[in-house]
Amino acid sequence: MDLSTSIAGVPFRLGLMNASGALCVTQAELEALGESAAGAIVTKSMTPLPREGNPLPRYVAIEGGSINSMGLPNLGYPAYVKLIPELKRFKKPVIASLAGLHPDDFLAGAKALNMAGPDLLEVNLSCPNIPGKPQIGYDFEETERLLSAIRDIVTVPFGVKLPPYFDPVHHQKIAEILQRVGVAFVTMINSVGNTLVVDPEREMVVIKPKGGFGGLGGRIIKPVALANVRALWKIWGDRIPIIGTGGVENGTDIFEHVLCGASAVQIGTVLVEEGPGVFARLEQELTECLEQKGYPSLMACRGKLREMD
Repeated sequence: MDLSTSIAGVPFRLGLMNASGALCVTQAELEALGESAAGAIVTKSMTPLPREGNPLPRYVAIEGGSINSMGLPNLGYPAYVKLIPELKRFKKPVIASLAGLHPDDFLAGAKALNMAGPDLLEVNLSCPNIPGKPQIGYDFEETERLLSAIRDIVTVPFGVKLPPYFDPVHHQKIAEILQRVGVAFVTMINSVGNTLVVDPEREMVVIKPKGGFGGLGGRIIKPVALANVRALWKIWGDRIPIIGTGGVENGTDIFEHVLCGASAVQIGTVLVEEGPGVFARLEQELTECLEQKGYPSLMACRGKLREMD
């Protein structure tokens, strides 16, 4: 079965990879992704200086998914700049995820990463778990300003990781902005921000940061993720590749994302719960799903979701 895809001219043997944030902070974690069956290596979203992140407990598995408020723990982009060339030995695309607490952070990071030569640069405008910091992806004017500035700095193909949107007007607005800027791809969605999980037995929240508020991930957010992928596919078609993220636990979930219009899929919660061996399982399940459906390749079903007459 041909499970390959291509994003911004970069070929992927398998259109399946980790989502930034899931087991991709340290050198050992990144190398484990390289050794796994994953189709690419995506780094943790990086900031100029190393960050410990938010206090523990900050990640809890729940029924149907997970809640987290990690707070961008990472090694700092100077460390990842050194690691990226080493990760090329795994002969799969390396995607550098860039974050920041201020627009200047993004610009400095973009310059440094461009020199390091990742295959793609993913600009994370959607971290919902930094106390006192808004998600840039919800500020359309700032999004356009920042991405336009990054466009003038980098030669590596760059895309953006977006938060979930819940209104068709917002889908249309962000799609127009990203077209004007000329992004090479879009990853969506990041976790659904500022949700709250309660432990009724202890009468307490389940994570410590932000009074228990955190980003929701896993199976429970799949309908939101699919809606966002589908909304932008209906606006763009195949003009800008979409990496679908959210709610993937099995091969059929991957199929659904691609059916809605995704060119590749990232996984988070199930990777954290199962470890890098999950990619081999998902590859097998995806192959079986496509064979059962009669598709000769992963891309043969992209965007083929049928609507009712």
